[in-house]
Amino acid sequence: MNEELTQIEFLDIEENEEYYKLINKVVKKCFEEENLLETKLYISIILTTPEKIQEMNNEYRKINKTTDVLSFPMFEKEEIPNLKLNIEEPLGDIVISIEKVTQQAEEYGHSFERELAYMVVHGFYHLMGYDHIELIDRNEMREKEENILKKLSITRDD
Repeated sequence: MNEELTQIEFLDIEENEEYYKLINKVVKKCFEEENLLETKLYISIILTTPEKIQEMNNEYRKINKTTDVLSFPMFEKEEIPNLKLNIEEPLGDIVISIEKVTQQAEEYGHSFERELAYMVVHGFYHLMGYDHIELIDRNEMREKEENILKKLSITRDD
């Protein structure tokens, strides 16, 4: 089992121990639910500013605007169940704008913890090959996201 499921980097923002704890708890539950704990996979997570995420969004997606979360998967959805890894490999990278997390928590009327946890889960399922373009896919992804948050007792009321 991979003991380090996450590599967390703080890019142009101050390190925060509470973010580490929450992110590691959420990622562990995601890996548990998707039967990835026995793999050598991990996730790289970058917490940053709206300006940095806008730069990345423009560079990698040719969309020159800020966003809340970006995900960069390393595998196709159908590859993941059959992975046989001998070395640690990233499932992918997730980039989160902490300022956007704060704004959206206020906008949606729930806690910063709930919004950050949601961004991590949302990014994780993008790394797993899920998307929310078509309604049927969106519903499947939302169900998986809500399942994780419910099992962690992180609700919209928090």
